[in-house]
Parts: sequence; structure tokens; C-alpha cells
Amino acid sequence: MYTCAECRRVACGSGDAEAYPRDCPSREPGRDELLALYQDGRDRHLARNAALVEAHGYCRLTRIEEIMDFARRCDYSRLGIACCVGLLREAVVVSRILRANGFSVDSVACKNAALPKEELDLAEEDKVTPGEFEAMCNPIGQARALARAGTELNLLLGLCVGHDSLFMKHSVAPVTVLAVKDRVLGHNPLAAIYLADGYYHDRLFPAEGGADDGAAG
Repeated sequence: MYTCAECRRVACGSGDAEAYPRDCPSREPGRDELLALYQDGRDRHLARNAALVEAHGYCRLTRIEEIMDFARRCDYSRLGIACCVGLLREAVVVSRILRANGFSVDSVACKNAALPKEELDLAEEDKVTPGEFEAMCNPIGQARALARAGTELNLLLGLCVGHDSLFMKHSVAPVTVLAVKDRVLGHNPLAAIYLADGYYHDRLFPAEGGADDGAAG
């Protein structure tokens, strides 16, 4: 069992092997094998340029600026956007920004191909609006369309949970995330995490009962 989330040493960041916890994956054999994986041409290219973006833009560049910096360092000029139809307004702005900075952009919305949800064996009550036609989200179609367009790096913009997984599985080009969908929290899912011991406690920890007064204040 790995418990990096609870680790307070973070010795892997300093390379202090003697301080690795017992269940630390850094203790496991295969370090040379892992290093060898980063000698592969494409993976090495991505890893090196990602490290350069981190080094030169950390806590200074916004996410969209980091993406453009990464694309330039990788010599990518044709970018793809896989977006939710609910974020088309945002996709327009993202496209404008990318084009203003010298990139060509292809964007494909999630409802492409207008495939009916009935093909997923969904009952009417399992639709957002029962009794009406609803197109299923089609992340595989998004990935295929962007592959046909020849995009070199694809940006995820607000795809649903699970649909983003399918897009990343089927994308030919590397994928990076610009924003994830969380309509309740203004597409800022970490807000629920920051409030996990406060206002969202009972919803996120139902077995623990009510939060204490101090945490919810």
C-alpha cells in the first residue's frame, strides 16, 4: 500500500534515501529501469520541456501561459481543444489567445456526431431532460477528429468526469488539462477540498456525522 498523500517527510524531493518511509515507492527496485523510460525520444522530449516550463515559469506564469510555453518548447504549432458544449464561450477566448500567440487551433465539442444517449442503454429517467433528444458526450469522436486534424498537443477544457478519461485514452497527441468541469464550484473542484472540514464535511464524510462548530464557522 502506498500512502504518499499522508507522507510528511517528502524525502523523495531531496533524494535522501535514508529518510524514505517503509512504504515509499522510492524504496522499490527498478530505478534504472524508470530512468531508461525517460530516454525514449518522445517521452524524454516531453519530460525535459515540462521541467523547463516548471523551472522558468513556476509561480509566475498562468496555466494558459504555461501551456503555450510548453507547446513552443516542444515545437508544437497546431493545438487542439476538446471542450464541453457548456464551455464554448470559454473555448472561444482560449482559441483567440492561442491564435494571437501564433498557434493554429482546432476545437471539437463533446456532443459531436449527435449520438443518442439511448445507445448507452440509458432510461429516460437517466437523462438530464427526460423525454427529449439528448446527444451523448463523444470523447472518442473528439479524439479522432483532432487526430484527423493533425493536432500536436490537445487541451482538455471542461469535459465530464469519465469522458475526460476516454479522451485521454484515445487521443493520439499528448494531452494537457486547461480546466476541469465543476459547475457547482465555478470549475474550481479544490474548493470542496478546502472546505472538507467545514461546510462540505457532512457531504464528503457522511459516516463521521456533523462537523464541529469551529470547523464550520
